[in-house]
Amino acid sequence: MAFVDLQTKPCPFCAEMIQARAVKCRFCGEYLKSEKALALEAEAEAEAEANPDLQVQVPKDEHVPKDEQVPEDEEIDDSILFAGRPSLWGMTPTIVKGLFFLAVAGFLVKFPIEDFTHKLPNLELTEHHVLAIGQCRALAGFALGTIVVLIVSLRILKLKMVYYEISADRIELSRGVLNRRVDNIDMFRVIDLKMRRNLLDCIFGVGTVALETTDKTDPEFEFEKVRDCRYLYDVIKKASLAADRKTGVVHLE
Repeated sequence: MAFVDLQTKPCPFCAEMIQARAVKCRFCGEYLKSEKALALEAEAEAEAEANPDLQVQVPKDEHVPKDEQVPEDEEIDDSILFAGRPSLWGMTPTIVKGLFFLAVAGFLVKFPIEDFTHKLPNLELTEHHVLAIGQCRALAGFALGTIVVLIVSLRILKLKMVYYEISADRIELSRGVLNRRVDNIDMFRVIDLKMRRNLLDCIFGVGTVALETTDKTDPEFEFEKVRDCRYLYDVIKKASLAADRKTGVVHLE
C-alpha cells in the first residue's frame, strides 16, 4: 500500500488548512491563483521572513512516536463560544393546544352524553343503541388523548434534538430525530442579526436571535427560544465582525 504525504497550507483569505496544490478554497470559495491571493501570500511570506522567531517548526508524524501522535480530529481546537438547545418554552402554544384537546378527550371519556338522548324529540333509541353510543364516545376520547400525547411528545423530542454550536469561524446546527442533519454557516457570511423577546420571553429568560446571511441554503437563520439570548447576540456580533476583518469581507447594502 502506498502512502501519499499531502502538503497543506493556510488559505490566505479564511486561514483554514487546505492542500498546497489547491486552486480554490473549499471553505470560503475564493480562488487561490488570483492577484489578490498571490498578494496576500507574498505579504504573509514577507512577514514570516521579517519575524523568524514567530515561526514554529513542527516535526512530521513519521519522526514522532506513535504513542505521542495526536489524532487529526483532536488537533483542531476551535474554541466553542456558545452551545445549547432551544428551551421548552418555545413549545408553549403547542402545549396549550394539547391541554385543550386533552380536556376535550377527558370530557368524552367521563361525561355520559348518551344519557341525554332520550330528551331529544322524535329520537327513539333502544338500550343497545345507547350502550353502543357510550362505547364509541369512550373510544373516541381515548383515541383523541393518545393522538394528542403522541403529537406533543414527538414535537418536544424534535425540538430537543436541535443543537446549536458556535465557534469563532462558523455556526453549526444539528437537527433531526431519525434522519440526523448537520448544517453550518461561515461567520463572515452573517450580514445582520436581530433579537426578539416578548413579555413572556423576558419573564422566563429566553429569546429568539434571527440572522440574515449570504448563504444560499439558509439565508435566514433563527435561534429559537434559547436561554442567554443576549449573550448569544453579543457573541455572534463580535465573531462576525472579527471574521469580516480576518477575511477582508465587505458587505454592501
